[in-house]
Amino acid sequence: MTEPMAAASGYAVIEGARLYYERAGEGFPVVLIHGSLWDARMWDEQFEAFAAHHDVVRYDVRGYGRSDVPTRPYSDLRDLLFLLGELDIGRCALVGCALGAQLAVDFAIAYPGLVEALVAVAPGLSGHTWKDPGLEMLVAAVDEAVRAGNLEGAMEIELAVWAPLRTDPAVDARIREIAMENVRIFRIDDGLNEAPPAAGPRLSEITAVTLVVVGDQDIGEIHDIADVLVDGIPGAQKRVIADADHAVCMRRPEKFNQIVLDFLSFRR
Repeated sequence: MTEPMAAASGYAVIEGARLYYERAGEGFPVVLIHGSLWDARMWDEQFEAFAAHHDVVRYDVRGYGRSDVPTRPYSDLRDLLFLLGELDIGRCALVGCALGAQLAVDFAIAYPGLVEALVAVAPGLSGHTWKDPGLEMLVAAVDEAVRAGNLEGAMEIELAVWAPLRTDPAVDARIREIAMENVRIFRIDDGLNEAPPAAGPRLSEITAVTLVVVGDQDIGEIHDIADVLVDGIPGAQKRVIADADHAVCMRRPEKFNQIVLDFLSFRR
């Protein structure tokens, strides 16, 4: 019988707030950054698989999962920088999904000496001006539900847009479960997070070898952002995974893991 993987977990205190993290494996460091509706558990199907080849860290971004809710100004960029310092991680690979991909891109621009490889999954982009009018409708519907105190309803609206596929009952349930356990995010004041400069004009400054991954069933604007990254980041590659929406790593974990581990194999 295979022994269960040994993983360490704990909290890093950064600018007065606790960030929860888990760490396992040995080798070149890989840091997993979750998307805006979920927490570090969205990487359940990657954490152990990646730790067979790498020193893997996943953490809950401030306000999510087991990390503290922000009550004063903070920066996701500084949180990640200080977390790497606390864990004694130097050059590493960043693998981020959605808002996590946006953070990873911003970090690769701000701290190029720390990011050797970048995997942007279903990416957002700081400073991007959305062209799809459906986003305004989504924001308005979510805001209305939040004002009415219906946080679960607000999350249902988000999931209907970002994770509409029905691929497997267990996967569908897990995607919804993790999201529903993070409905408190709708109460966070977005103005507390210090926004980085727009990333679009600075993509050419990224020196990390870069892979962009999108699900074929994600919304069109995410595909547009993916193309902006591929066009703007020197040498960036793009892969499209079939039968996946915004939650690419949860919908198609085997295919996702194969693509990303192959991409990172040069650093094993």
